[in-house]
Amino acid sequence: MTAIKHALQRDIFTPNDERLLSIVNVCKAGKKKRNCFLCATVTTERPVQVNVVKVKKSDKGDFYKRQTAWALRDLAVVDAKDAIKENPEFDLHFDKVYKWVASSSAEKNTFISCIWKLNQRYLKKKIDFMNVSAQLLEESVPSGENQNVAGGDEEVVDEYQELNAREEQDIEIMMEGCEYAISNAEAFADKLSRELQVLDGANIQSIMASEKQVNILMKLLDEALKEVDQIEVKLSSYEEMLQSVKEQMDQISESNHLIHLSNTNNLKLLSEIEFLVNHMDLAKGHIKALQEGDLSSSRGIEACTNAADALLQCMNVALQPGHDMLHAVQQQQQRFSDLREQFARRLASHLNNVFVQQGYDQSSTLAQHSVELTLPNHHPFHRDLLRYAKLMEWLKNTDYGKYEGLTRNYMDYLSRLYEREIKEFFEVAKIKMTGASKEGKKFGLHGSSGKLTGSTSSLNKLSVQSSGSRRSQSSSLLDMGNMSTSDLDVADRTKFDKIFEQVLSELEPLCLSEQDFISKFFKLQQHLSLPGTAVGDAEEMDGGVLSRSHNPGGPQSISSENHMIRQMMIKIFRCVEPELNNLIALGDKIDSFHSLYMLVKMSHHVWTAQNVDPTSFLSTTLGNVLVTVKRNFDKCISNQIKLMEDVKISKKSKVGILPFVAEFEEFAALAESIFKNAERRGDLDKAYLKLIRGVFTNVEKVANESQKTPRDVVMMENFHHIFATLSRLKISCLEAEKKEAKQKYTDHLQCYVIYSLGQPLEKLNHFFEGVEARVAQGVREEEVSYQLAFNKQELRKVIKEYPGKEVKKGLDNLYKKVDKHLCEEENLLQVVWHLMQDEFIRQYKHFEGLIARCYPGSGITMEFTIQDILDYFSSIAQSH
Repeated sequence: MTAIKHALQRDIFTPNDERLLSIVNVCKAGKKKRNCFLCATVTTERPVQVNVVKVKKSDKGDFYKRQTAWALRDLAVVDAKDAIKENPEFDLHFDKVYKWVASSSAEKNTFISCIWKLNQRYLKKKIDFMNVSAQLLEESVPSGENQNVAGGDEEVVDEYQELNAREEQDIEIMMEGCEYAISNAEAFADKLSRELQVLDGANIQSIMASEKQVNILMKLLDEALKEVDQIEVKLSSYEEMLQSVKEQMDQISESNHLIHLSNTNNLKLLSEIEFLVNHMDLAKGHIKALQEGDLSSSRGIEACTNAADALLQCMNVALQPGHDMLHAVQQQQQRFSDLREQFARRLASHLNNVFVQQGYDQSSTLAQHSVELTLPNHHPFHRDLLRYAKLMEWLKNTDYGKYEGLTRNYMDYLSRLYEREIKEFFEVAKIKMTGASKEGKKFGLHGSSGKLTGSTSSLNKLSVQSSGSRRSQSSSLLDMGNMSTSDLDVADRTKFDKIFEQVLSELEPLCLSEQDFISKFFKLQQHLSLPGTAVGDAEEMDGGVLSRSHNPGGPQSISSENHMIRQMMIKIFRCVEPELNNLIALGDKIDSFHSLYMLVKMSHHVWTAQNVDPTSFLSTTLGNVLVTVKRNFDKCISNQIKLMEDVKISKKSKVGILPFVAEFEEFAALAESIFKNAERRGDLDKAYLKLIRGVFTNVEKVANESQKTPRDVVMMENFHHIFATLSRLKISCLEAEKKEAKQKYTDHLQCYVIYSLGQPLEKLNHFFEGVEARVAQGVREEEVSYQLAFNKQELRKVIKEYPGKEVKKGLDNLYKKVDKHLCEEENLLQVVWHLMQDEFIRQYKHFEGLIARCYPGSGITMEFTIQDILDYFSSIAQSH
């Protein structure tokens, strides 16, 4: 074991600066016996680290390798299993429990004892030793508390210690000088002892010889102290001489400090006076401009603007603490305040006069625009007023009360002006929509002495029944909410579309230019919100909306100014939304199809306005009107579906193509032309789905109620017409309905053919049904002819009743019957007749097959052939 210990120290632990203190040969409990070594080690460097290392023999060679290491501080419990009996098993509790079996109990006890000593010396945390003999721990503890740790440590640490290189070299030199040391150790030790005594004597003699030199050194130190005392006396005399000079210099320094302080104060006073003079002195030219400057000319406005800016700079100068207590400063500030008040009153009075004059000037142009569908241009007025924009900004910053008063006056004057212009504009639009004056009177419009006056309230009192206009004269069986174009053609609708587009195109630049002018003239920042920002319902301005604290700058200020712009626009253009709604109501009453045109146009203009500014007045107003248009559109669709449900058909004439089916075709064709590349295509697709479901449902309803025309004919013809319409228009959202219409048409066509053809050879059909019944009961086909009721004689008798002439006569009567059922519009007679021919031939071949199988070799055949059938059908079709 000692050899292994030294080998492990040399090969594994010495390269890692560790000392091996104890070793035990172990294997894991309960498993295959694979031996390894547990080693207790300490590091040679401080702080000392104590580890438990697992070492095992390599599989590839005859050397050992380090496998696992645990720090002793992580060891919680040492369990020796049995404190009384000899037991080689023990457990070490690290991060988990490791169970070991030692090669012998003695090795286990030695290793546990070493662990206990290391724990006592190096670890603050005490390890729990379980089932360990107290005698084993006592043997490891020398007497005395201090010796308990120190003694144990010496035994552990000094058990083995290698020589360093220098020690090895000295021993080699000594042994070379004493070759006999190896053979006679006692003689070698005696020699070393004698040499040590010689060295000790030499050291004592050296100490005694140095005593004389020490006495000389002490004498020199005494002389040095005497010289130091003499120097201190001289320094004291010098200090007394310099004391008077110091007092004189202090007086001179204090005098210089007072002179410097006086000069500094004078310079500061001069600087303050220069600051006040330079920053609080307004030029005489500026004062004159503020008091008497011409606010009508461009040069006068520029001079007043410069003077107002200079006055504002003087009033806003940042005074130092105490400046405002100076009498001169107070006088100058009062003078500036008086100038500001005087100029603010003069500016507000002048701008109010300009606003009033604008109303008079614009009124003179109304007569010219009353004939044309255009709104007056306010650009010249805006251009003239924008010259005062900087003065308005000055007024906003200096006297917010007068600024707010000007804002209210501008809204009052301009709202009345715009209300006159916009109402006249909409009256012209209504007259152009309704056409002649007689036609206009039906919708509550009146003209007198060349001036248009609109009775908008009468529009709201009109009912749908009284708004028939030109289309109310139609004698169609199904009105379908004015969906017929018999009297109101495409040209009339195109005219309405152009007028409505012209109205929106005139309003849009008017509102945008006014909003831009308000922002620039009143110095209100427009903050463009992201699309989708919620805009609350605008509240009515009563003159006090703008009365709020003026806090320029910051996001809150921008939002407030944006709100002010919107509120001003609402007050100025308060009549726009009601007039638009009245115009929309008029268009809807003239023709409910106008809601399609209005939905497309209004959606486009709303989309354009929201791209510019989603929170602007124009965007909000058009958005509100768009909701009304969408409601009218939905109402139009609902009315059409209701009229479909209320349709009544004549009991004395054949049905043919139902009116609402034809009118759906008209609606779809018109809608596709209107909504081509439109933004609100989704609304039309939803309307299509509602209408087509209504058409399908009511076609089936009418077919079930029809008495003159068979149900299958009504379904077949109308679904054929629907399928043809959807195929021609190629409406993508109705692909499923197109397939459904085709399927319904095919199914009912087949049903009608089978029902109409019925059993043209009735007795022959009954005969062969009996034959098939016998075969189904188990009679073999070739034995059917032996049945009494179905023998060959009976078969010949039945066949003789159907010669070719009788068959042709029956088919001719069938053709006439089908011709009465079908309408001419769909042209399905030949299709039905051809399918009947195929069905008749199929029945004929079925009978021939039964004869061949059940009556083989009888030579019995029908009185006519397939070629005869083809000739019969062809001649009947040609004769009619």
